[in-house]
Amino acid sequence: MPMATAVWLVENTTLTFKQIANFCKLHEVEIQGIADGEVAKGIKAYNPIISGQLTREEIELSSKDENRPLEIKSTDIEISNIEKKMKKYIPLSKRQDKPDSALWLIKQHNILKDSQVAKLVGITKNSVTAIRNKSYWNYNNLNPKDPVALNLFTQKDLIEALEKAERRVKREKKQKEKAKLVQQNSN
Repeated sequence: MPMATAVWLVENTTLTFKQIANFCKLHEVEIQGIADGEVAKGIKAYNPIISGQLTREEIELSSKDENRPLEIKSTDIEISNIEKKMKKYIPLSKRQDKPDSALWLIKQHNILKDSQVAKLVGITKNSVTAIRNKSYWNYNNLNPKDPVALNLFTQKDLIEALEKAERRVKREKKQKEKAKLVQQNSN
């Protein structure tokens, strides 16, 4: 989402085009086009502070010194050993984010099975299948949103689900190769 991040930085900071371009790994001319309104029309701005890429202090320091590049915040994920298996109450305002989160998981991590996505997000498998097939009743109004950022589950839960999915994919690949060898040997 470098373009969306660049849109936010252009709209909300006094950073130079060069600083924004270097941080977002875009060309300076693209950043100037964003500022002029010629590029990135309709792209929703993505706040790098909320996503944890930058801090307000980092932006202020770089705003004061034109030669200082923006430095991405270290992404050390704190994983606690305390297991929380207790279902918590999810307010109505967050429940409407569940289909958006399922869409994000489907787009970002398509190796996850529908049942894994449903378990992570907390919606039915049928809903996930409908979102994947684009037959969900409200599909046109869905906007992919990061479920970890929405606090629907932890980064640790996502990593564990992805590792499980990768093991399943490797296992299925081995089974297909084995079946192919058996087929060739029988001919």
